[in-house]
Amino acid sequence: MQLNRIAELLQPFLSPIPCHSERPHREESAVLTAAQVQHISTYIDLLLRWNARVNLTAIRNEEEIVTRHFGESFFIARHLFPAAEQSSASRLADLGSGAGFPGIPIKLWAPSIALTLIESNHKKATFLREVTRILMLADVDIQNVRAETLPAAFDVATLRAVERFSEILPVAAGLLAPGGRLALLIGASQAAIARSTLPTFAWEPLILIPESKSSVLLMGTVEP
Repeated sequence: MQLNRIAELLQPFLSPIPCHSERPHREESAVLTAAQVQHISTYIDLLLRWNARVNLTAIRNEEEIVTRHFGESFFIARHLFPAAEQSSASRLADLGSGAGFPGIPIKLWAPSIALTLIESNHKKATFLREVTRILMLADVDIQNVRAETLPAAFDVATLRAVERFSEILPVAAGLLAPGGRLALLIGASQAAIARSTLPTFAWEPLILIPESKSSVLLMGTVEP
């Protein structure tokens, strides 16, 4: 896929982030480096090749892969790790990582994080290892286990497009260390479920995902 087309499709997800109470200064539009865009192109090629024999994603159109998978992932990444705060390393767990979203794009955005991809499906975990190898990503741990077996050791946990949402939420929360943050890419109708399932979390206002009518980013913090 043409690199300039990838960059063009991602622009709505890299637009300025408005000020709010958690971030007093408005963050300007982000621009991906040539290396980041090349990594995305390589990742798409791998995804399409593997998808022919392993069901990694129902999305087959390249442009939709860019917007739905990479765009939404970079949107989450910018809210979790603003450019001014990327010098401090964080431990991030991507629960039910599947084809690697949003975890691997977050790693491309914030290389200093220690990323753990949790995927219980063996074939999908094998794909994640291949992506990590080809993109030469450092400090990425792929756990082919159930998330319940892992300790509460992470600063951030991400969750996107999972089945049995209300059942998985407590598992995701259980991965977080005190003061950790949970980032959910969900439908707007699921926000009430998140808040009622994890009532002790300090939840931030919903943020609408660009180019979507119903997908939102909901972030919450474990009360100390």
